[in-house]
Amino acid sequence: MKRIFTVVFPVVLFISSCNWFKTTPEVGIILAEHFKNKIYKNFDTAAYNEVFRKTFDSIKPNISNPNTLSNFYGNEELNTTFVTRFFVDGQLDTLAAYVGNSKLHGYKPSLFGYARLTELLKELHDNQFKNIQQVYPVIAELELYSASALLKYDTFVGFGSINPKKVLNRYYVTTTRPDSVYLSGLLKVENLQKHLQEIQPRSADYIALQRNLGNLEKSGNRNTELIKTTLVNMERLRWKIPEIGNEYVEVNIPDYSLTWYKDNDTLSHMKVCVGSRRELAYEEKIKEYNRTGKLDDKPKNHQTPILLSKFNSIQVNPIWNIPVSIAQNEIYYNAARDPYYLSNNNMRVYYKGKLVADPDTIQWSKYSRERLPFQFKQGSGSGNALGKFKFIFENGSSIYLHDTNNKSAFSRSVRAVSHGCVRVEKPLEFAENLLKSKAEYDQLRMEVNLPPLDTTKMKVYHKILEKKADTVNAFQLKPKWFGTRKGISIFLNYRTAWVQNGKIVYRDDVYGLDDALYNAMKKYR
Repeated sequence: MKRIFTVVFPVVLFISSCNWFKTTPEVGIILAEHFKNKIYKNFDTAAYNEVFRKTFDSIKPNISNPNTLSNFYGNEELNTTFVTRFFVDGQLDTLAAYVGNSKLHGYKPSLFGYARLTELLKELHDNQFKNIQQVYPVIAELELYSASALLKYDTFVGFGSINPKKVLNRYYVTTTRPDSVYLSGLLKVENLQKHLQEIQPRSADYIALQRNLGNLEKSGNRNTELIKTTLVNMERLRWKIPEIGNEYVEVNIPDYSLTWYKDNDTLSHMKVCVGSRRELAYEEKIKEYNRTGKLDDKPKNHQTPILLSKFNSIQVNPIWNIPVSIAQNEIYYNAARDPYYLSNNNMRVYYKGKLVADPDTIQWSKYSRERLPFQFKQGSGSGNALGKFKFIFENGSSIYLHDTNNKSAFSRSVRAVSHGCVRVEKPLEFAENLLKSKAEYDQLRMEVNLPPLDTTKMKVYHKILEKKADTVNAFQLKPKWFGTRKGISIFLNYRTAWVQNGKIVYRDDVYGLDDALYNAMKKYR
């Protein structure tokens, strides 16, 4: 028995050393069957992996997301993932076709390695290899260019080429960007063709702008400004904005308008006034101000921010807590020129949190504008700059929608005139839509001296009027708060092109944000 064992054991070793029992990896079996070519059955995983590593190192400068790819292909069993899964059934050709048509989204195909990707696909399709060693570098490079193309194409088409927070000033919407976890998961996609179809933007606005871009590009007299405007608004539509909900209010800053949407229907539409454009050469001036610290060097920036939030309350007969910037740049000078300016405008002055009894006697020349120790509030009433209503939502910029006692600005074509907040043309209509019930709306109306719609409440209404008119017991108007319906979003947005009644509508780039965005994007054209 021992003699038999000693004879058989060396034979087994000999057979093993000659690789007689070596199995062909899946990629070799698939390609051998597809091409009816036995050469692929000689596929040696160890030899291929060595070629793959050298190929990766040599082309790393030419592919996107090298760190993500390096982490993914750190597992050598994955080194032919895309070729194994998607070459034979034509899905890699589909990927190349999408990449080649990326110009429909405003991108140049070379961004995604289109030329090399198609060359490699053709080389493998032609199947003119003399031995398996010639196959290895082609499959390795095709694998890497395919994975790289998918990662970049998915990002640019599905999420946008630009992170808006890095380019646009006063942009406070949290947009979803692809992180390492997402990208790593993308490399494990099971159906490449289906995924590519699913990430295509599908909104009516995007499709219309896309079609318009094609027409503009083909035009003999190419309008570069319209092309630029179309491109940047397509980019905005690619950004992944958090779920807004079925009912929301959108303020489009360049259009100076507010639209209330519910289940794709329009409940209300009205004019608004928005913040004025910041000073020209703002970046240079702010650097100078940071150097000197002088208020006279500080450039003005009253642009309404781009943000997304939810309404939480309405303040009726609001008090205006005047921002420090307005106090330093406007209130200080007006009060110094006119000793009765504060009292005539129903403004209260506070020093270290305490009310100043007679602000008209303040000697303003004794105080530095840069270190003004006073705070200012404008009381409720008809002269209040916020009007009768203040519509409040949470944000870090002290921005809100409000009424105004100056209605003349709504007749202007250009309504970028405020200090940043949004003035609403029809505040009463807006409040009615925002409140929870008709009863609350009647209560709100009575607070601003309007009769209730419910005639059974007329006695209550007249008592309120009598109380306000009582000259013996002086009535002091105070703010009143009303809760709003839950879940209604407010989106302060910036769009300069969209589709309306089947036609593209354009608006002027009032804040210069189109220019900033295009300057960041044009390298991808």
